Amino acid sequence: MFTLRDKSAITGIGETVYARESDKSQLALTLEASLNAINDAGLDPKAIDGVIPYGDGGIIAEDFITNFGLEDLRYSAQTPMGGASLVAALQSAAMAVATGTANHVLVPIGRASVSSGRITDRLAEMPQMRLVAEFEMPLGTNAPAQFYAHMARRHMETYGTTQAQFAEVAMTCRRHAQLNERAMMQKPMSFEDYTNSRMIADPFRLFDCSLESAGAAAVVVSAAERAGDLRQRPIYIGGVAEGHPDSPSAITQRPDLTTLGIARAAPVAFDMAGVTHADIDVAEIYDCFTYIVICQLEDLGFCAKGEGGAFVENGRIGLGGELPVNTHGGLLSEAHIAGMNHIVELVRQLRGDAGQRQVDGAEVGLVTGYGDLGDGSIAIMHR
Repeated sequence: MFTLRDKSAITGIGETVYARESDKSQLALTLEASLNAINDAGLDPKAIDGVIPYGDGGIIAEDFITNFGLEDLRYSAQTPMGGASLVAALQSAAMAVATGTANHVLVPIGRASVSSGRITDRLAEMPQMRLVAEFEMPLGTNAPAQFYAHMARRHMETYGTTQAQFAEVAMTCRRHAQLNERAMMQKPMSFEDYTNSRMIADPFRLFDCSLESAGAAAVVVSAAERAGDLRQRPIYIGGVAEGHPDSPSAITQRPDLTTLGIARAAPVAFDMAGVTHADIDVAEIYDCFTYIVICQLEDLGFCAKGEGGAFVENGRIGLGGELPVNTHGGLLSEAHIAGMNHIVELVRQLRGDAGQRQVDGAEVGLVTGYGDLGDGSIAIMHR
C-alpha cells in the first residue's frame, strides 16, 4: 500500500514580524515570509515548482510566478478549510513531492490587518460559511466566538469542564510567549487577569480568544531524496491526514458538538507515522479558543472524551510537563497566522533551535489545524 510516510520533509521556514497592524500589503508580507523560507532552505526562488497559497486572501500561484520569476511551476492548489487549511496543505504538498509532480512546494500565508479586514468579515467570505445560514445565523450567531461558545458550553454541561481549566490553557500559552521574542503578548497573565477579562460570548472571556494579527509565515516542503542536500536539517513528515465532522452545515444540529474532524484524522496520521502517543515530545495544537485545545487533546487520543480539562491541569502542558503544548504562545499569545506559526514552531523545536523554550530531546512532534466548521488536520513530524 502506498504511504506518504517520510516521503517529504520541511526544509525551510520563514516569518515576518507579528503585530496588531502593518503598513505592508498582504501580498508584500506573504512574499517576504516566502523568501525567508526559501533562503532558510538554501534554495534559489526559481527552484520552487509548487505553490499552495492560503485561500482567504485572493493570493494565487501567479503572484509567485510574477514576483519570483518562477520558470516551471508544475503544481498549485488551495485547501479551503479555514484554520485546518495549512496543515492540510502539508498533506497536499507531501503528495505532490512524493509522486514526483514537484520537488519543492512553497506553502505561504500572509495577513495584513488593514487590507485583510476583521476575522468576522473574512469568515463571511469563506464558501463553507454559506452552510451555517439555516440554523445559526438567524439567531444572531455570526462570529467565531459565538459558534464555539455553543460547543464549549455543551462540553462543560456534559463533562464538568470548567473555566479554570480554560484559564490553564490561556496562562500556559502566555508563559510560553514570554520566552518568545516574536510573540505579540509579553505581559504576564494571572488567574485573576483571566477572570477579570471581559466576557465575549459566554463562556468565553477575552483571554479565551485568539489574537487578530498582521504578519506572514511560510514553509518549503521538499521531496525526501532532495532534502538532505539542503542547508537545514530536514524535518520529515511521518504522518499527515485531514478529517471532517458530521453535519458540517449546522454546528448546533450535530449528533455530538464535542467531537471534531480531527478525531477521524488522528488515527490515520498516527498509523501512517508508525508512532504512539507516548512518542510525542511536543504538540503545537490549534488554539483559536482555549476550549478547542482541550477538545483536540481528547480527539487526538491523549485522553478520553471528557478528560481534557483535567489533562491540562498541574503544568502538564507546560514546558517541563508531560506534553508541552504551544511552546511559542500559540494563536492565543504569539499571533494568529492561521496556524502556520504552529508549523514553524514545530520545525524549530525538532531542529533544536527554539532557544529558551526548547523542549529537551524533542525528536517527534505533532501539529494540528482546526477549521471553522470543525474540519481537522494533523501532521506528525520527526528529525
